[in-house]
Amino acid sequence: MTITTMTATTDEDCLAETLAFNAQFEAAAATRPARSATLDAATLARLRANRLGGDTPPERLPQAQERTVADGVGLRAFVPEHVDGVYLHIHGGGWAFGSADGQDGRLWNLARRTRLAVLSVDYRLAPEHPFPAGPDDCETAARWLVDHAETEFGTRRLMIGGESAGAHLSVLTLLRLRDRHGVTGAFRAANLVYGPYDLSMTPSQRLFGSRPLLSNTEALRGSYELFTPGLDAEQRRDPGVSPLFADLTGLPPARIVAGTEDPLLDDSRFLAACWQATGSDVHLGVVAGAMHGFTLFPLTITEREHQRERDFLTGA
Repeated sequence: MTITTMTATTDEDCLAETLAFNAQFEAAAATRPARSATLDAATLARLRANRLGGDTPPERLPQAQERTVADGVGLRAFVPEHVDGVYLHIHGGGWAFGSADGQDGRLWNLARRTRLAVLSVDYRLAPEHPFPAGPDDCETAARWLVDHAETEFGTRRLMIGGESAGAHLSVLTLLRLRDRHGVTGAFRAANLVYGPYDLSMTPSQRLFGSRPLLSNTEALRGSYELFTPGLDAEQRRDPGVSPLFADLTGLPPARIVAGTEDPLLDDSRFLAACWQATGSDVHLGVVAGAMHGFTLFPLTITEREHQRERDFLTGA
């Protein structure tokens, strides 16, 4: 049992770059629509089209393969020439935004450099499809992979992970596999990047305030209302909604990452402590100066964390 806390930005120039980017992001906040539970159709469409928070959609790569598995769940697959394992990726976006094709460049690069087939789940989004639709689709994709990885990719070496809402859905998927299907040990690693694990709100979420970074207290409340309409804070503490309150026994070694300027910082710290308490290995990375979603942007800390992600997945 180990828990390692890493601070990625010990270099003063690197930290200065990160903080300067945060300031630029805040200054541009007036041009970005706010996320709330009452988004109109046009605003929702804009947020979904510009999936990385910019002005244009990310590029779709021709290397991607589209697959449809049980119940019509889509997978966007990047398969390198030599496959040593499979990484099931679950994208972020507050359960209401993002898509499986939103990070083609990064996922194809990850596949090539790790010799992993990378499969991104195209799960249904709120508010059209609120909880439990998204978790159901991720569970379906994971079950398919457990049953078909060897015949499809020649390996049973499986990993799972994602960013933000995708990290949350990754943990729920592991818990559902264990509790609903008796499947433990199929996935040998969980890569969990700045996820929300307590939808009733940890202290860092509640106290973060209105600072206009990629996420803040108001944005989180809006996301939770979109994802779990009709549930109050107490109901969102259900372990099937908020994995911080679940029994994490039997889950694989995990890499858990968050930045110091992220309202979800406590979520990662608390989840790492709970993960450690079960006896499973945990590597907790706390990145100085980093805001929520920092790995989506061209920063020095982004490349450092991507390298640590690759090292973690190849070593699993």
